[in-house]
Amino acid sequence: MNNMANFIDQANKEALKLMQDAQPTLIGMGIAKDTLPGMRENLILHAGPPVKWEDMSGPLRGAVVGGIIYQGLAETVDEAKELAASGKIDFDSCHHHSAVGPMAGVVTAKMPVFIVKNMDQGNYAYCTMNEGLGEVLRFGAYGENVIKHLNWMEKTLYPILKEAIEIHGPIDIKSMNAQALQMGDEMHNRNKAGTSLFIREIASSIVKTNASEEDKVKVFDFLNSNDHFYLNLSMPGAKCTMDPVGKVKYSTVVYTMARNGTEFGIRVAGLGNRWFTAPAEIIDGLYFPGYSMEDANRDIGDSCITETSGIGGFAMASAPAIVQFVGGTPADAVQYTTSMYEITLEESVAYKMPNMNFRGVPTGIDIRKVIETQIRPVINTGIASKHAGVGQVGAGVVRPPMKCFEDALQAFVEMLDNEGLLD
Repeated sequence: MNNMANFIDQANKEALKLMQDAQPTLIGMGIAKDTLPGMRENLILHAGPPVKWEDMSGPLRGAVVGGIIYQGLAETVDEAKELAASGKIDFDSCHHHSAVGPMAGVVTAKMPVFIVKNMDQGNYAYCTMNEGLGEVLRFGAYGENVIKHLNWMEKTLYPILKEAIEIHGPIDIKSMNAQALQMGDEMHNRNKAGTSLFIREIASSIVKTNASEEDKVKVFDFLNSNDHFYLNLSMPGAKCTMDPVGKVKYSTVVYTMARNGTEFGIRVAGLGNRWFTAPAEIIDGLYFPGYSMEDANRDIGDSCITETSGIGGFAMASAPAIVQFVGGTPADAVQYTTSMYEITLEESVAYKMPNMNFRGVPTGIDIRKVIETQIRPVINTGIASKHAGVGQVGAGVVRPPMKCFEDALQAFVEMLDNEGLLD
């Protein structure tokens, strides 16, 4: 067994090197159907592990309805619901198509996406543009204003940003993350610094595009008003960082955490593409006026790929202002981060936290450590209403079900036993 432990440790060193050496870089934009592997007209992607229409939660169903209407596959809500239930629409996890999506995470064929490349390993990750807060598709809203906004993003925002990125050239997401972290962001629920840095980086290139002055002003106004815009860059940055880890056999490092509003799922490096799922939890947090935990849907979204890579909730110590959004105190934020060192293997070389004496963020969740310590990863997140069409009702802190890690560790041991490595 000691030899086996050394074998696993070597695999984990390889996995951690891939995480530390990753170089996520924004290289362009494209349309999902032309860009995402395996994307097609009748396929709708969603956050989390795979889920069927009949098992989808309210906000995911709402986002699917909105996505169908936006895609032009149906004209009314009733038609969209009927089509979604008919079997003529295929559903799949964003993660199966090198993509990630916040909250409901719905991606349809004509949606614009960011293209992020890991310059170290050459793999890609994709994510739609962030819509902003309030009544938006990712929280399950599908009203006329939601569709109108998505169309503006496709027809105006996308062409301008695509051209601006082509004018500018590649943008180093890893470097931008590191700067934002030292400016009070954790790149999941606080993205004020990251968004500001992105605007600063791309501003002159936007001005140089061939778009009308009126449209350029609208783009700047939208970017300036949307503090969460950078989330949809930090997420694919984390995704293309973690995906190569999923190919390291015998590693016990978690390379995916994701939720679909019904189930929470994790994937472990040494176990490949297999999902380990359990019912997602209700989020403890701060609710908007007029709402309470009674209104909340279960945990949802791919955005915890940030925590999987060591930022987000794992870096809350560096973002004390976030407690105004998710609840708690600055001391709680430090405690959340400190406890994550108990279940991870290394500290990040690139992502340093000033108020932790420039200690690197906790990096590389080990399923063995999670089981041994009984400490579950901490995730900060938005809260969606359980009713389709309502949208966001708050934000808070949540953790994955322990069953995901227990089942994964059992499967890992069974794999070793089947290969005769436990003798």
